[in-house]
Formats: sequence, structure tokens, C-alpha cells
Amino acid sequence: MTANPTRPVREGEELNAKNLKSFLQQKELIQNIDGELEVSQFSNGYSNLTYLIKIENKEYVLRRPPFAAPKRGHDMGREYKVLSHLNPVFDKAPKTYAFCEDTEVIGAPFYIMEKVQGEILTARAAHKKGVSPHEFKTISNTWLDTFVEFHTIDYKHAGLEDLGRPEGYVSRQVINWGKQYLAAATDDVPAAEKVMSWMQQNQPVSYDHTLIHNDFKYDNVVFSGTDWKNISAILDWEMCTLGDPLMDLGTSLGYWTTADDADFMKQGLPSPTVMDGNPSRSDIVQGYAEKSGRSVDNIVFYYAYGLFKIAVIAQQIYYRYKHGHTQDPKFSNLNKAAALCCNNAWQAIQRNKIDNLY
Repeated sequence: MTANPTRPVREGEELNAKNLKSFLQQKELIQNIDGELEVSQFSNGYSNLTYLIKIENKEYVLRRPPFAAPKRGHDMGREYKVLSHLNPVFDKAPKTYAFCEDTEVIGAPFYIMEKVQGEILTARAAHKKGVSPHEFKTISNTWLDTFVEFHTIDYKHAGLEDLGRPEGYVSRQVINWGKQYLAAATDDVPAAEKVMSWMQQNQPVSYDHTLIHNDFKYDNVVFSGTDWKNISAILDWEMCTLGDPLMDLGTSLGYWTTADDADFMKQGLPSPTVMDGNPSRSDIVQGYAEKSGRSVDNIVFYYAYGLFKIAVIAQQIYYRYKHGHTQDPKFSNLNKAAALCCNNAWQAIQRNKIDNLY
């Protein structure tokens, strides 16, 4: 992945090379256990840990849960199942090779997947490349087309009808994310409870049922080249389930910061979407409605939900950081990011729109 470089493995997050080599040989992914195993770590992302494994001129990607993280949301077997079932019917789901639930191998369940070559647009990568406004028009169209395509997948044909319970999905999400926020809270954020209460009272009761990714944003897709006309893979499937596709859209909108947003949002949620040439959130919603044929009349709810969910995820990671379960310094200000998301969600609710909130 040319735009997603690796770094040396962080202290405390090493893998047992001897056990891993034995596992790779057992699964016939390597021939000779005497080969030298090179392990590096992808630095992008805030959740499951992702490693690059090099051995015998082969490259694989290994995914495992964070250290000291609860199993909920970090189920490697579930993520492996999603990709294994999707890959034959959806060419943007990376190929998987092996799953291991024996925690004696590296200390946690993990799976092995292919390394996909291409371009990943983090904020840093986009600025470094100097992506032009004209290119971003192509990038955003390709991204949105892929999003809509993903929501058309026949999940029953893919054998994923037992992945989740789409009936009642919205109500469960509103309740569960609220509970998770309260369980991980460390700071007093008045907007958080206001948003939770409003969502309870304004949630939709009728909606479509599709596969939803739950983390679909620029840095979770791999563009096949710098013409930006094709996405070769979607990454980070840990939260994929069955539910309301507009909840998926709402989460993506939560990450879609723009040049018109307040500085605290652009700093708290750094994204290439702030660069010239990217559409506004309202433009994304209009494009999604036109391409998918779905009504987006209740989009403020979905945007507020997306921001609140991002707040909870950030707060949970900060909670682990504060209690010493992870040492990565990039987690040290996630409590502030969580508060910013809650405040922005409440502002969107009060103004009943998703752009130009301040």
C-alpha cells in the first residue's frame, strides 16, 4: 500500500515470530520455517492492530485485536468470516488466507489476508501528494459510487444473513452507543446526554436493510492508481453488519470534515476531505440519494448519530489509554475529540442542518 507506510512494531505490541512462522507453514503459506520473518506495523488507524509480514519474498497482512481490549467490536473470527464470504461476490473485499483462534500463537486471535497494492488517502498522504481539486472530484465520485455499490450487495446470496439483526437495528444502536459512552466517560460533556436524549426521540422506525461497513472513509479504501477511477479494496471490516444503510452514511458524514467547518473539528477529525475539490456533506447526501434512490429526509439524525458514534469510539480508546492499557501517544487527546464530536452533533441538531454549523 504505497500511501500507508509501515513503522517498527511498537513496544509491547510485538508478535511471537517463532509461533507465527509455524502457523504460516502449517497453513502452507510458506514452505520453510527457517526463513527470516520481517514484521512491521501499519501506523494508521485507532482500533485493531495491523501488521505487515514479509517472508520468502511473500507479503501478508495480519490483523489482531488491540491489547487489553474487550472482545466486543474486535472479533477476529467475525471479521474473517465477513471477508471470506464477501470476496467471491464483491471484488473490493480483500482475500483471506487463514484464521487462528488459538491465543497461544501470538496471544490473541488473528487472521491473515492479502496485502493490497494501491493508494490510501490519509490526510498526510493527500497533502504530501498535493492532490488537486480536479482529482478530488474524481476521488469523491469513485468513493461514493463504491459506497452505493456496497449497499446493493445481496447479503443472503453471500451467506451473511446471520451477520446481524437488521430489524430494530436503529433503536439498538442508539441505546447501545449511549450505554457504551457512559461506561467509558471520563469528562463532563453536557452535549453528550442532550444528543443521546434527542436521538431516542427522533430515530426512524422504517428503513432499508443492507450490509453496512460502519467505517467507510477515504483512508479505509485502497485506490488502484492515481487516476483515482477505481477502488481495489475496502479495509477495516471489524464493524460490518446488517442494518440501515443511512446509518452507514451518517458515520461517513461524521468523518467528512470540510473547509467550512470550525477549526476545532478540522483539527479533531483530520481528513483529506477539507481540501479543495471535495464536495460538502450536503452534496454527498444528494449524490447518495440520486445514486441509491433512497430518501434522505432525516439526514440530521444520521449525521448526529455518526458524530456521536465516533465520539464513543474515541472515548473508549482514550479510556484504555488513561488506564494504561495502551501506550500509543496518539490516543492522549481522544477525550477532547470525543467532546468535539458531541458538541458538533448538538449544534447540527439545534440548527437542523449538516453544513455551515458555526
